[in-house]
Amino acid sequence: MGTWWVTRLIETGGYILLFSWVFWVLLSICLHELAHGWAALEQGDDTPRLTGHMTMNPLVHMGQMSLLMFAIVGIAWGAMPVNPNRFRAGRVGDAQVSAAGPAMNLALALATLTCLGVLRAMTAGNVNGAPPNLFVQNFGTFLLVGGWLNLTLMAFNLIPIPPLDGSTILRSLVPITEPIYQHEGFDRFGLLLLLGVFWFGGQYLFRYALTAADWWATFIKTSLL
Repeated sequence: MGTWWVTRLIETGGYILLFSWVFWVLLSICLHELAHGWAALEQGDDTPRLTGHMTMNPLVHMGQMSLLMFAIVGIAWGAMPVNPNRFRAGRVGDAQVSAAGPAMNLALALATLTCLGVLRAMTAGNVNGAPPNLFVQNFGTFLLVGGWLNLTLMAFNLIPIPPLDGSTILRSLVPITEPIYQHEGFDRFGLLLLLGVFWFGGQYLFRYALTAADWWATFIKTSLL
């Protein structure tokens, strides 16, 4: 039986890694869903506001089941109710609202990783090559986890499999795919396919996202030196 994810994170990177993971998962999901809500409001749909979802409360966006799964396995999800029939731009508006969530994750990733690059540049000239102090190390871990996690969330949500945002974006911008998504039983098949993708490809997604995160932080650091 595998180790509980909380214990595993503490053993790997201490309590700062655990804190960073919990903080960024909750914040990133809330802001991801709020981005959908802001985009929907811009499109003329007030469903997010009427349903009380324009809030930073994780329980509202994630629900009890998602938070329970987060406590058990360390992963979670969220939802933002919208009504595409109210969007001013129709199918294009639907794609824009769906893309707003991953765009928020990208913005969070770039912001945190740019800060990490600046931090690395500021501490690159330590006397005698001494390692940075504990605060700098912990803050660097905090920023790296935030950037890495948001890159992962962005890439994962762009997979064109329901109920992920990528499926709505593809269906809205490429109408020829509509019959595929409307086919009876496709949602169930899509869920199984999505679970398979996560089970077999999740490790590669996390790995490549971490590589991209470190590359951007290093790029910022070297640009400043």
